[in-house]
Amino acid sequence: MKIDHLVATRFQVSESFLKEIRFKQGDFGAYPESEGFQKWALSALSLLREVFGDGSPAYQTFKRGHENFRYDFDDFSALKGIFFAAKSDFENGFLGKIENVVTGELLGDFIHLAKSSLNEGYKDVAAVLASAALEDALKRYASSQDLDVSEKIMQEVVAALKSKGLVQGATKTLLDNMPKLRDYAMHANWDKLTPEDVRSMIGFVEEFLIQKF
Repeated sequence: MKIDHLVATRFQVSESFLKEIRFKQGDFGAYPESEGFQKWALSALSLLREVFGDGSPAYQTFKRGHENFRYDFDDFSALKGIFFAAKSDFENGFLGKIENVVTGELLGDFIHLAKSSLNEGYKDVAAVLASAALEDALKRYASSQDLDVSEKIMQEVVAALKSKGLVQGATKTLLDNMPKLRDYAMHANWDKLTPEDVRSMIGFVEEFLIQKF
């Protein structure tokens, strides 16, 4: 899984937060509720900073719009426009500084967002985030150990790591269950994933990042 796939997943998650925003009717029209709006806006702000950089027009314009937000529909539409323009730039290959992002930090942010989503009751969102971070972390670690896993599925990556003795002890035992949980998440088999499963996956990735990155 390449780093641009991770970013694409983040854009999808942030867009899902956007769709969950509820609106109230005021004297001057509809306006977004604070809780849902702030959840989306902070997610988008963090994403734009990571992808395009602190000094980028996308990040700076969104940041100013967020700081001066008046909870009216025009301001909300303006921020949505910035977000989707940035998403379009990413999808068309204008990655800003993304290739220079430190892998461990980006994956750590994925896990932080996964934990927050799980704590707020969004199990499925958390599962997708944790799965993306898990697969990318395993592949990057395998590549750093001179294993060619670029075209391999996760089960093959795990087998390659185990055959080289690169995972041992408790990590090796826990890792055996991870491909199954990843497949459930990535194929939307939500009924087969419990919050405890997702929490286990998040905990595994956290520990793996500490040990290997």
